[in-house]
Amino acid sequence: MPRSSIRFILDGEVVRLDDVDPTRTVLQFLREDLGHAGTKEGCAEGDCGACTVALAELDGDGITLRTVNSCIQFLPTLDGKELITVESLARRGQDLHPVQRAMVEHHGSQCGFCTPGFVMSLFALYKSNDKPARQDIDDALAGNLCRCTGYRPIIAAAEAMYDGGADAADWLRQPCGSRQSVADRVEKLRDIASSEQLETGHAGRCFIAPQSLDAFADAYAAHPDATLLAGGTDVGLWVTKQHREIDTIIYTGRVAELLETRTTATHIEIGGAVTLTSAIPLLVEHYPGLGEMFRRFASPPIRNAGTLGGNVANGSPIGDSMPALMVLGATLVLRQGAVERELALDDFYHDYQVNDLGDGEFVAGIRIPLPAAGDIVSSQKWSKRFDQDISAVCTAYKLRLDGGRVQSFRMACGGLAATIKRAAQCEAVIEGAAWDAQTITAACAALAEDFSPISDMRASADIRLVAVQNLLRRFFLETRGELGETVYTYGR
Repeated sequence: MPRSSIRFILDGEVVRLDDVDPTRTVLQFLREDLGHAGTKEGCAEGDCGACTVALAELDGDGITLRTVNSCIQFLPTLDGKELITVESLARRGQDLHPVQRAMVEHHGSQCGFCTPGFVMSLFALYKSNDKPARQDIDDALAGNLCRCTGYRPIIAAAEAMYDGGADAADWLRQPCGSRQSVADRVEKLRDIASSEQLETGHAGRCFIAPQSLDAFADAYAAHPDATLLAGGTDVGLWVTKQHREIDTIIYTGRVAELLETRTTATHIEIGGAVTLTSAIPLLVEHYPGLGEMFRRFASPPIRNAGTLGGNVANGSPIGDSMPALMVLGATLVLRQGAVERELALDDFYHDYQVNDLGDGEFVAGIRIPLPAAGDIVSSQKWSKRFDQDISAVCTAYKLRLDGGRVQSFRMACGGLAATIKRAAQCEAVIEGAAWDAQTITAACAALAEDFSPISDMRASADIRLVAVQNLLRRFFLETRGELGETVYTYGR
């Protein structure tokens, strides 16, 4: 029998909720229901980081702790987890947490509005890395924006937050590697874990969280008009920005098979609900040339919630993962009821946010071929800011040379058309030709035949076309060693 109560841990106590609106956000629950005003609302779309909280989940005999944006995280997704807020770090009458103390001592707050979010991002870093390099700190804070401090004092606080030592009496205050008190938290999380399917809701609206692939397929077949919820990094905005009312949600985040990854002799296989935080290291391990682009992909809280399968299924023309997946020859495992089929990502998109999915069909997994000897793979992101920004143009390439000639070449682009798509005319010019400046000049001209970009707030059409041409020239120069960049050629 399904259960209707959401259960999670907050400040050491089990919270049990019934009759919950499926799209009520964690931020609304904290501020409006509990009166916990420490967590702030800034943008209500997961961009500014003022609402950052941490979630702890069971990971075998241990705990995984990750930050998320509470403004777009729906309350029922907390089921089975522990919620940690800025007010959890130092309750009334307690000493400040080492992260909070470092922020005070190094003047890391001015107006203070963004401070709770910075504290929570630093707390997650404190718990996961006891000797962070400057780059680690910058990456951990990539999802937090501040208009006052200029970031220097916040960076100083991050570098100093270990100086006072840890309070061994409180798991929250222990840096990474310490196991004291972790067993107690694991036990509490196990106590609220359940094998029963969660079905909760309010006023005729329903949230369903199947725990097996068969149950998920059955639920979607029974409710083909339901909204599938993965990380909520898009669906959350439908509610907070577009004010949509969603009647039925089916959640992917509890389906065991959709959370699996594996590497076979020929492919990387990633389940449809695997988070970007878990999927990206696996891809970069095999394709290090994708490292910089994926490092700039959204922010840690977004990557911690968002999924690779959701990014693909959403089909945004500025989705940064799809150009890389497309040039790698990725295929999608699609399921409808008990029937599965496999489709090349190249064939998945038909028009702006129109794809090949049928009623009740969903992305069960993504299969990416492993690199072959001689492959050169790279991806480039062009945006106004380095961190936490949407691409104006995103490109990806897969090149194999035979001496000075091109044996094979694939190029895919985002931000230039209604869908992510391959640059077919450009590929035709390059394939089989000499890998030289003359070929690249002809290929850049062909890009004008492949794409007719639009103008919007991120870039004009003319600038977009010039940018994608220059990015191709940059890739060419990188492969020639003329820019001093590292180029990864597999099997050599």
